[in-house]
Amino acid sequence: MTLLRSLLFLLIQIAFTVVFVVAILPTAVMAPVPRYRVIRHWARTMLVVARYVLGIHHRVEGLEHLPAPGSPAIVMAKHQSAWETIAFQCIFPPLSFVLKRELLAIPFFGWGLRLISPIAIDRDAGREALKDIEQQGADRLAKGFWVLIFPEGTRVKPGEQGKYNIGGAWLAARTGVPVVPVAHNAGRLWPKNAFVKRPGEITVVIGPAIATAGKKASAINAEVEAWIEAEMARL
Repeated sequence: MTLLRSLLFLLIQIAFTVVFVVAILPTAVMAPVPRYRVIRHWARTMLVVARYVLGIHHRVEGLEHLPAPGSPAIVMAKHQSAWETIAFQCIFPPLSFVLKRELLAIPFFGWGLRLISPIAIDRDAGREALKDIEQQGADRLAKGFWVLIFPEGTRVKPGEQGKYNIGGAWLAARTGVPVVPVAHNAGRLWPKNAFVKRPGEITVVIGPAIATAGKKASAINAEVEAWIEAEMARL
């Protein structure tokens, strides 16, 4: 039954994505944030499908820690699955994702990604990638987006920890914008690169915003890592 549910979800996801992307192409003429608010209906739909087809639902702890509406912030989160890239669009204010440039080349999916104003980087470019994050990140924050970055860079399995890269902390140090750390256990039900998803509840925990003004990027990164990994151990 779990296998059949996963297959049905995939078929719905592919069909809906193709139709939805074609339908929202005219939003290219809209301003970035209003366009994002329209496009994230894709994510809302996928969460509903995940609930009723896969049996996956979620709860969020710590919403009271979010900065006031209209205030800029940088979200730095654990990355275990594709689930959080969908759900975070519905949990947080408009987000500009830091992502690898190759994703924009995927037919239909990549076209939709382009329309939500991501920060697309070459992850192998080293310091040039940091410059892209700093320049594009400052631009997105000025336009009313929050910036989302997964500091480990790639998805990790539950119980594992990757190297926390400096990009998000670098942007925070340069802009003085607070960082919102986020932990979750989505990988238990929606594993990395796994076709079969299991039913159950995912917990997302939002930590207190971390002040960054006057701090070095390395110090910010260490503080984010310590909070996230401590919370992951609890989850």
